[in-house]
Amino acid sequence: MATVEQSEEGQEEGESEEEVYEVVDLTEYARRHHWWSLVFGSHSGPIAEKYSVATQLVVGGLTGWCAGYVLQRVGKIAATAVGGGFLLLQIANHSGYVQVDWKKVEKDVNKAKKHLKKKADKAGPQLNNFLQEVKATDFIKRNIVMSSGFVGGFFLGLAS
Repeated sequence: MATVEQSEEGQEEGESEEEVYEVVDLTEYARRHHWWSLVFGSHSGPIAEKYSVATQLVVGGLTGWCAGYVLQRVGKIAATAVGGGFLLLQIANHSGYVQVDWKKVEKDVNKAKKHLKKKADKAGPQLNNFLQEVKATDFIKRNIVMSSGFVGGFFLGLAS
């Protein structure tokens, strides 16, 4: 590539003192080239551009229903396990099989509360920065039909 002054003199830029480099801004590159472009091709964009409203609602609703149904089942199993374990410990304590030092338990619980509160205070700003970088709300705004179908399906899955 020759400059205007050099082309008038007939010189080429191949032997120039300073080399020209292209500066690549990685943050801008990452915004333009999303990870799904690598997986699904360069023409993958917001779902709203590709499918009809009915298709988006059906896909969002089905995935939401599946997620809600699984969460409901796993939640019931987890609640049963925790509640049953607590009940068994109480029966064992009442029957004399287990002796619980409640003062030590209370001291340990208070120590854990302080530790969790300290960690939560430190993690708060980092979490907010992460959420701003991810910008999940942008995805939801671009794909509002599918997102609303997912939310509706999720609640139906929880109810079923």
